[in-house]
Amino acid sequence: MLDTTSFPKAKKIWSMGKIHPWSDTTLHAMTHALHYGTSTFEGIRAYATPAGPKIFRLPEHVDRFFVSAGVLKMTVPYTKEEVTEAIKLVVRENELESCYIRPLFFYGYGNLGLIPKASQPTLVISAWEWSSYMGEAALGGIKAFISPWRRVHHSQLDMRAKLGGVYVQSTIAGLEARALGVDEALFLNIEGHIAEGPGENLFVVKNGGIKTNDRTESILEGITRTSILEIAKDLGIKTSIGPITIDDLTKADEAFFTGTAVEVIPVTQLIDGSDRNVPKRETTIGAGKPGPISVRLRKAYMDIVRGADPKYDRWLTPIK
Repeated sequence: MLDTTSFPKAKKIWSMGKIHPWSDTTLHAMTHALHYGTSTFEGIRAYATPAGPKIFRLPEHVDRFFVSAGVLKMTVPYTKEEVTEAIKLVVRENELESCYIRPLFFYGYGNLGLIPKASQPTLVISAWEWSSYMGEAALGGIKAFISPWRRVHHSQLDMRAKLGGVYVQSTIAGLEARALGVDEALFLNIEGHIAEGPGENLFVVKNGGIKTNDRTESILEGITRTSILEIAKDLGIKTSIGPITIDDLTKADEAFFTGTAVEVIPVTQLIDGSDRNVPKRETTIGAGKPGPISVRLRKAYMDIVRGADPKYDRWLTPIK
């Protein structure tokens, strides 16, 4: 049996049209994606609501999943409707109320040249209970480290796609940050502007308004990011989209990360390690604690995903 300590309550996995016991899946060492990162994935959450578990913005995630597969030149052997039903089935089969869901397309076993001409696209879908990505302590604010590595540029890759191979850069930067005792990394783009975290978008707050950046700043335009922009407008909070400089961040009243895994997490401390030739500089953002806008938006977001705000029921898909 596989150890499921890191995958609480995971009992079954969906693979190419069938449900299998979690421990029964195998992967050949010559799988194409294992060598070249030729995979695409989604991170999706389901939440317990008064009407049973519901999945947050499932159609938007499935749409992006297929866009990413297209960027990877995959011929997907399933329709969007089939993938949607398979995702809901996995949650039901694992008897989960709240969970993280990971659909994964990858080029499988077949050949090991760079071009996967004999490696067939494979789809697996898993789900497990996963609460806060950074732990409950992160709600009090985290420390971020501006990495000296620059984010993959939008001129080099279609930034709409969530590709497995791109995330090796995220892993390296995240490991560097944690080796420094810091909670998370933060990338600049080639132009020297703030891009994004390893798996999160960034917002800054100034004079009661929020600002984030777009795909031309070398980010994945996250679904949580899009949701927060809409929620903020509905709450009467001014929003803007455009480049964010290091100065914008260090002088912000507040800052926060957004993403499916982290949800909405305040960033209260910053270490600037962007220039290897200059000593690292530490800055407190705003008052050094979660600010009122960050707190308000997180509460609104969590109310929505848990079914406590009927105005946004359209964003929730029941699993049954």
